[in-house]
Amino acid sequence: MNMKKKQKTQYKSFVLYENLPYEMVFNKETHFLTMKDGKEEIRESFTVGDTIIKPYPPESDLIKNKVVLFPSETMAYGTEKQLVEDIRTFIHKYLEISPFFERLAPFYVLFTWLYDHFKELPYLRAIGDYGCGKSRFLKVVGSISYKPMFTIGATTTAPIFRIINQFRGTLVLDEADLRFSDTNVEIIKILNNGFQEGMPILRCADSAQDYDIKAYNVFCPKIIATRNRFADKALESRFLIEYMDGGLTRDDIPLNLDDEFDKEALEIRNKCLMWRLLNYGDVKKENIIIDRSIQPRLNQIISPLGAIIKDEEVKNELIIFIKEYSKELITDQGMSFEAPILETIINLMNENDGDITMKSISERYNNECLVKGDKELSARKIGSIVRDKFRFKTTKTRDGYIILKDSYVKNIDRLCGRYGTDREHVNIVNVTEGSNKEFKQELKELGYKDLPSF
Repeated sequence: MNMKKKQKTQYKSFVLYENLPYEMVFNKETHFLTMKDGKEEIRESFTVGDTIIKPYPPESDLIKNKVVLFPSETMAYGTEKQLVEDIRTFIHKYLEISPFFERLAPFYVLFTWLYDHFKELPYLRAIGDYGCGKSRFLKVVGSISYKPMFTIGATTTAPIFRIINQFRGTLVLDEADLRFSDTNVEIIKILNNGFQEGMPILRCADSAQDYDIKAYNVFCPKIIATRNRFADKALESRFLIEYMDGGLTRDDIPLNLDDEFDKEALEIRNKCLMWRLLNYGDVKKENIIIDRSIQPRLNQIISPLGAIIKDEEVKNELIIFIKEYSKELITDQGMSFEAPILETIINLMNENDGDITMKSISERYNNECLVKGDKELSARKIGSIVRDKFRFKTTKTRDGYIILKDSYVKNIDRLCGRYGTDREHVNIVNVTEGSNKEFKQELKELGYKDLPSF
């Protein structure tokens, strides 16, 4: 007697079937939708072996309560340039951010709609204190990203693990909701593992009687808001950051987000869905931007954004803005305590034909750069920075340790690029005690913990 296998039901929001991407849409009811031969094709389900794959039901709490947002249909967007401009206009209408970031954010939004073509991705972040607009940032940019998953209100990380693993959309996270240190540790794991494909997080199964280990896939775009920087510098380098101070200068931004906002956000999602379906499978990895003038880590995290853009004019605009962002990062790094030491070395090299000793660097730095009350730098401390931070090679002479000129020539251009220093025209400017204290206070407010003590 033949026993018919019982079919299982599996719920998904995306299905790749016969090389076509089927996305779940929600308009009172849910179904799958794709573009085939220039026309929309709708499917209610798929049968794969003994499994029936269906879209999530509309009565699902996560859908009904708008925890995860979906498109309702496809909508024509014109050209790629017009789509970028529509996204930019939407962001400008409801959110006040820096002009640079206002032009960068649309590229990130578009990237989220094709992120599953890549092995690594960047994150987007707003930094600022309470009441400075971070929540509005999350709502506006998040609402038009790919399947935004709003985790506001989550008291533990358990639902965050599940929602990412389940929907594979864009995580929208406000650090202010995560008030406990153990929760923050879990979030750090999600951020550290979630920028690269193939790095799941292992957790014990929920049931006390189930001893299986479950692997949660946390790879997805993430838009987050924090009050401070993270101590982990490697993690920090994964973010494209907007600093928000809450100082609104525009009076045309709505104080509240009403039904009109929801309607406009849905239209953007519908246009982006059309863009995703038309471009899915047509992302050419050889189009990834490689620009040697941009810092290597920034180049690495920004490359996927350039790879999704076909329009050369739009791509060139992205390159211009990324170079500007790179300059801002270099300026930030140039304010570190190592920069004036490098400038001191360059000045001495420009002024002298002879050898530059650690003692001469120490004396010049302590006389011209040191702030009253700070500890002087010894020649030994200078030597440590020269070797460990700058990677200059040194050798011992009867006058003391000196920098080998070949090593200086080999490394100086790289270091000038890193610290934003002009090797030909460096002048050490005495820093006042007041400005130094203000700068240190600013670093503390931004979350830096390893401030120089000398």
